[in-house]
Amino acid sequence: MVEIAESSESGSGLLNSTQVKIGSLPEEDSIHRQVSSFGSSGSRNTSPLGRIGSRNTSPSRQKVVKTKPRGLDEETVTTFAKAVQPDVQMEDNIWAMLPEDLLNEILARVPPFMIFRLRSVCKRWNSILQDHSFLKFHSQVPSHGPCLLTFWKNSQTPQCSVFSLPLKQWFRIPFTFLPQWAFWLVGSSGGLVCFSGLDVLTFKTLVCNPLTQTWRTLPSMHYNQQRQLLMVVDRKDRSFKVIATSDIYGDRSLPTEVYDSKIDKWSLHQTMPAVNLCSSKMAFCDSRLYLETLSPLGLMMYRLDTGQWEHIPAKFPRSLLDGYLVAGTHKRLFLVGRIGLYSTLQSMRIWELDHTKVVWVEISRMPPRYFRALLRLSAERFECFGQDNLICFTSWNQGKGLLYDVDKKVWSWIAGCALQSYNSQVCFYEPRFDASIY
Repeated sequence: MVEIAESSESGSGLLNSTQVKIGSLPEEDSIHRQVSSFGSSGSRNTSPLGRIGSRNTSPSRQKVVKTKPRGLDEETVTTFAKAVQPDVQMEDNIWAMLPEDLLNEILARVPPFMIFRLRSVCKRWNSILQDHSFLKFHSQVPSHGPCLLTFWKNSQTPQCSVFSLPLKQWFRIPFTFLPQWAFWLVGSSGGLVCFSGLDVLTFKTLVCNPLTQTWRTLPSMHYNQQRQLLMVVDRKDRSFKVIATSDIYGDRSLPTEVYDSKIDKWSLHQTMPAVNLCSSKMAFCDSRLYLETLSPLGLMMYRLDTGQWEHIPAKFPRSLLDGYLVAGTHKRLFLVGRIGLYSTLQSMRIWELDHTKVVWVEISRMPPRYFRALLRLSAERFECFGQDNLICFTSWNQGKGLLYDVDKKVWSWIAGCALQSYNSQVCFYEPRFDASIY
């Protein structure tokens, strides 16, 4: 469930509702008065039907009144009611003979999570979802849109819930198909999800497609240690890559390794120069990987095409307490963090990197009431990640999620029990059946 944005930076601040009961509105009397004046057109109508509009003598076309919620105002709309048609029984034998191509084209336009549930209807539908012709139709339709994937463990059992932003609904996806060894969520790209973890004492990386319930373990790296990983998918090339930088304990003497699914192996690249990293969080934008550094101050950038590291002297804003790099669309790179020295003076701000001048330009600030609700304590930790100019904030202790649309400049809460787990890991996710793990 999502509460539609209560506020925007333009100051409009309208409350929208998806369901409205007219009988429960306090303005019911005023609504009737509006309808009466609308139907009378300046002359008094003593007919009982005159209270809801001008009299209609046609027995099959009676006027009805609908109210359309628009913020705090009500707009009266008059329409003609259609005649009720009797239910038509669908012949099972006719629908069972539906041509394969037509069925594939219909299913390709059904939301992916609905299709996932349809697998249990019959063996034919379950096999169709793995058919190449269906995957071809599915790859040609527009994407379902961004979703939030939440992963956690309940009594050592993997659990996964996905929140669809277009449908504004939570879906539970079984993750019992994955191996039982402990693993952590690395991230998601192009319909695939990447995990890493320890199988006894061996560090492993796996890639899966939650919708098709398929997965595989990647080959071992040349230097097989716990590393900071990031996965990117190339849909046009139907391939993916996994980038491994320094290890999680700060050993930067390891060379950068890149896994390419087309050749199914890891390749060695330049070792990251000796720098003092601010955070292990990375952002991938325009075929470049970015990391924050304290000394030298700025960013470390890794070019995926050349395999080389470069330093960008982009100084951080003053009084920045903690910062997260977030990748946007069209080469846009954002910095999100808290500003201030004391709890009463703190605020959350968003900057965008000016690649020409190599400076951070402030583009937005989180409204104070959202900031206080998200982080009640000044030292409280939060997570931040983004996709397609959408930035999501999650609080470790409050179990809340806040979404910011950079293009529309709108803030909105994301509610749901899936975010209330203390050890949950969240990332953006694009559901796709045609995303291959090979």
